[in-house]
Amino acid sequence: MLIDLNCDLGEGAGTDADLLPLITSANVSCGAHAGTEAEIAATLQLAAKCQMSVGAHPGHPDREHFGRRELRYAPRDVLEMTHAQITSLRKLADKAGVKVRYVKPHGALYHQACREDVYADAVISACALAGLPVVGLPGSRLEIRATGRVDFFAEGFADRRYRPDGSLVPRDQPNAFVKDPHEAVEQVRRLIADRGVRTICVHGDNPAALAFVRAVREELLRAGAELRPFA
Repeated sequence: MLIDLNCDLGEGAGTDADLLPLITSANVSCGAHAGTEAEIAATLQLAAKCQMSVGAHPGHPDREHFGRRELRYAPRDVLEMTHAQITSLRKLADKAGVKVRYVKPHGALYHQACREDVYADAVISACALAGLPVVGLPGSRLEIRATGRVDFFAEGFADRRYRPDGSLVPRDQPNAFVKDPHEAVEQVRRLIADRGVRTICVHGDNPAALAFVRAVREELLRAGAELRPFA
């Protein structure tokens, strides 16, 4: 069982240095939804030392709500904002000596792109301009619209629960989070077997992220998984 374990980093949570040795891919904030330039640069430098696979993590420019509030933009604006964020991260990554290998939208942008064609097309166009693959939910509009335009990698979540349609239970609803590492690993197994996911996310901004990532990693290795970057 080959599994990539990714985290959203560069967001100012203060645990990036501890999380990076435990994961295989780092989705690094582009600075719109969270993280200062200094924090992002520091994360990229650590990722370079760890020989980490790095992806751009663009989101809505809404720092007050951590990029998790759904905002309405014209498709052209979404394309331009997303591409600008990818370009900005690439400049910092070049200075750190690390290559940006993929794009994973953040928060509300991620869910809107997985659900709505206009957002999916805008994000995919930004990825195509950058020559990078995109990460999203399997079976989503993002996956369907990416066909023939950019490579798509299916992602699952170890620490979030799912609705029957394959979308995530919203954060403000009861039972939205998986807190038991054993349950998380069983969910990961199902996502790989039934949904064809290539990479598994554990959110890095959770106060308990470090303990949870350690536990999930240990359980995956105990179950015979081989941890390897997907890109």
